[in-house]
Amino acid sequence: MLLGVAFLGIGLWAWNEKGVLSNISSITDLGGFDPVWLFLVTGGVMFILGFAGCIGALRENTFLLKFFSVFLGIIFFLELTAGVLAFTFKDWIKDQLNFFINNNIRAYRDDIDLQNLIDFTQEYWDCCGAFGADDWNLNIYFNCTDTNPSREKCGVPFSCCTKDPAEDVINTQCGYDVRAKTDVEQKTYIHVKGCVPQFEKWLQDNLTLVAGIFIGVALLQIFGICLAQNLVSDIEAVRASCLFT
Repeated sequence: MLLGVAFLGIGLWAWNEKGVLSNISSITDLGGFDPVWLFLVTGGVMFILGFAGCIGALRENTFLLKFFSVFLGIIFFLELTAGVLAFTFKDWIKDQLNFFINNNIRAYRDDIDLQNLIDFTQEYWDCCGAFGADDWNLNIYFNCTDTNPSREKCGVPFSCCTKDPAEDVINTQCGYDVRAKTDVEQKTYIHVKGCVPQFEKWLQDNLTLVAGIFIGVALLQIFGICLAQNLVSDIEAVRASCLFT
């Protein structure tokens, strides 16, 4: 529960720093995904579960305990459904991931948190764009059109660049004009593979780890549901026995 409060606090603090709390309508202004939602949704779910579970157990409140087990069961069912759909409709998931990344590429300069998320993703997976560096044509600052006055025209963000171990300071201009070069030359300066295929490769290489995490989380959720239900049964049994004494 305390961790949930911490996540909610971080999310609200981030929104306050960006001025969202003083202008709620700005929530819908961002064309891409706001990473703050991750903290708010995760924190909200953790707080609700923690509150219902802890208070329900301490106060022997069967309503809160039943709510805890049902809510946890719904989350487990949604996770299971998402896993089955992801395995069954791989191509559709890939298309949606491509759409999601490209949509956020368009909004790259609109939000600093989104910008940092994209940069982290491209640096971690050594990738650039959804399926390649040319996806950055979707961004008004990086496209190669003649009418683009930006200095970043026909370039890519620095997170697409290959790293030089000898450099201690990040060269944020390393991607300037790089897409004006030939495909062979580009490979010298930037990662040319897209983030979607790199993500697929990462999943295949770490399939055991990912499966282990999902199974571990699922077992914890099932254990939590069973524990809550057993506690409800014990409380109701005690109350029933008191009625007949």
